[in-house]
Amino acid sequence: MILTILQHVPVWVFGLLLGLIALGVSQSFARSATLRRVSVMPLVLLGWSLSGVSSSFGASPWVAWGLLAWASGVVGSVLLVRERTDVSAVRFDAATRRFELPGSWLPLVLMLALFALKFAAGVSLGMAPELRQSLPFVATASLAFGAFSGVFLARALALWSLARVALGNRPGLLA
Repeated sequence: MILTILQHVPVWVFGLLLGLIALGVSQSFARSATLRRVSVMPLVLLGWSLSGVSSSFGASPWVAWGLLAWASGVVGSVLLVRERTDVSAVRFDAATRRFELPGSWLPLVLMLALFALKFAAGVSLGMAPELRQSLPFVATASLAFGAFSGVFLARALALWSLARVALGNRPGLLA
């Protein structure tokens, strides 16, 4: 059965998986990045997870509940994770406006978990399209999509706060 499922997966999905693995592995090394650069991935993942809700459940009568569950997942995750995000090893140079970031395997783990969740939801919907009509399935999958994306957003918000403090809390300096 697994082989049959994999044979029906579009080739681009494997390319996406390889891209996520490469991106995640690159996050495991210490690196320097601009504020814009640390903002791109969370925003892309937010868009990706939101598109997962709309593309998976757009024809469902429960799509509004799915979008509400997604937003709840994002907000809940941000509220739970933001203050717990350890940025003590991160340095922000106000003169160059660059972060010095330590390496971490956590982004790879989270990206692969989000990929696996979206893949599992896609396979489930492919095998049982009637799940689009199931509020518990729509709400649970949407909540999970939002929660994973919210973790990345929470880290970006913590980094933005670090930069704002380093720049003297003056509005407009992060632009």
